[in-house]
Amino acid sequence: MTVGRERITIGLAAGAPEHAPSPGAEGTRAQLFAEVLTAGPLSRTQLAQRTGLSQSTVTKIVNPLIDSGFVTETGAHSVGIGRPQRMLAVAAERHAVIGLKLAPGAITGVLTDLRAQILGRAEHTLADGHDPAAALAAAAAVVRDLLAADTEAAGRLIGLGVGVGGHVEPGAGRVVHSGILGWDDVSVAAPLAAATGLPTLVGNDVDALAVAERWFGHGRGVETFALVTVGPGIGCGLFLDGRLFTGSTGLAGELGHIPMRADGEPCGCGRRGCLETLASDEAILRALARADGRRPESIEDAVRLARSGHRPAQAAFATMGEELGRALATLSNLVNPARIILAGERADAYDLFGPACERAWQDHAFSTAARDCTLTVDVTDDTQWARGAACLVIREAVAGQAGRAGRQP
Repeated sequence: MTVGRERITIGLAAGAPEHAPSPGAEGTRAQLFAEVLTAGPLSRTQLAQRTGLSQSTVTKIVNPLIDSGFVTETGAHSVGIGRPQRMLAVAAERHAVIGLKLAPGAITGVLTDLRAQILGRAEHTLADGHDPAAALAAAAAVVRDLLAADTEAAGRLIGLGVGVGGHVEPGAGRVVHSGILGWDDVSVAAPLAAATGLPTLVGNDVDALAVAERWFGHGRGVETFALVTVGPGIGCGLFLDGRLFTGSTGLAGELGHIPMRADGEPCGCGRRGCLETLASDEAILRALARADGRRPESIEDAVRLARSGHRPAQAAFATMGEELGRALATLSNLVNPARIILAGERADAYDLFGPACERAWQDHAFSTAARDCTLTVDVTDDTQWARGAACLVIREAVAGQAGRAGRQP
């Protein structure tokens, strides 16, 4: 894709970049960009101090970021003794990105600048959200709507990011399995790249939201944290020592499929007794149907019942909270995060399940694992999930390509 007189090739449509940089090099580029994004403007000296890198290393990495239009130099500023130094800031308006959230009932998209600030929003509802062809057609339509509303953005676009719940194969743009969508072995990146003409990156939606939390939300400045989402499913994104951790094949953080009951309810993953069968929206509706003799039409109805004093509904949320708290204890024992962020569609009902969740978390965490951790609630909507998908593209573009974008013809 041509942006002005430069060509930014981020290598996302068909999988991994042709010449992927080493994990250390790409991680350092992303780290420096994130520091400028979240704490800038910063001088090169300040960047070196914040990251522990030498100033020569910072300069070597920053200059290509400037050449490729991700970072810009602003006015001079005195930093200690010596000559004033040029400050570095994200070149927010230089490039644009589109992020999409694929959910069973709707496709939500946002157009953002390089700071992931939202410039436009569009949404298409789906009659059959489990049909891959219909979902991808709607996703392409959302992209067209966003660009129709901002015609100048097309020339600045560097890519399209797509967040999908489930197991996404890293670099391949393929959904291996998504229980919430009912998809198995579905190619997403290639069809959307062909339909939109944009380099396309597909990632797990919770990982995408975790990047947004790290850059702009409650994970800002926290080196090790977990983002746990509650709603139709249970998801988890992990930042360990300042870096997103996805595991060897993209499966890290599948908290919702930790086995909790050997003889439990069937789960969408094909197994029984997963946390998702005990702490998701469906678990609450199923518990109410058993206890009350009728199933609410929606999870929103269940929330209203509980808040109106309906005891079976209150008990269902309390049980859900207890099971979730046990899982958070497991997470705390394994990872020892400094913070756990609870987000997702059902975070807005924390008043109903939170007390039981916190008690179980404290009761079952080993030693000081719970006391060492702050629990934070962040109510999010699909717009924030889509913004997270845009963050994935920005992160990939900076990490994988900035080092050579300025040298391309």
